[in-house]
Amino acid sequence: MKVKKIIQEEMMTLPELREELIAIRDQRAGGLEETEGAVRTLSYELRKSIDHADTLGKCSVETAKALYDELAGLEKITPTIASRIVNIMPASREEIRAIYAKERFALVTE
Repeated sequence: MKVKKIIQEEMMTLPELREELIAIRDQRAGGLEETEGAVRTLSYELRKSIDHADTLGKCSVETAKALYDELAGLEKITPTIASRIVNIMPASREEIRAIYAKERFALVTE
């Protein structure tokens, strides 16, 4: 059995993930020509991943990057929390509190 290891890991927002998945889809579809009578289909996992990113991604890549950069510069916001906020786009104070539920400090209203 071959063991694979992680070479690199980085945080991505859903809009960025969607762009990457579409690039992978285009790369896979562009490299192989369709034969007559055979329709090339995407893998189930890739189709579901793109559908998930389409459904839950609530902004463009540029907006997501700008928001992530702005949030990452604030105090007590880690890159992980900034990524969650960009992905979820919380609409209420309670949703933000839920994101911070695992953190070891309490949020105060300012």
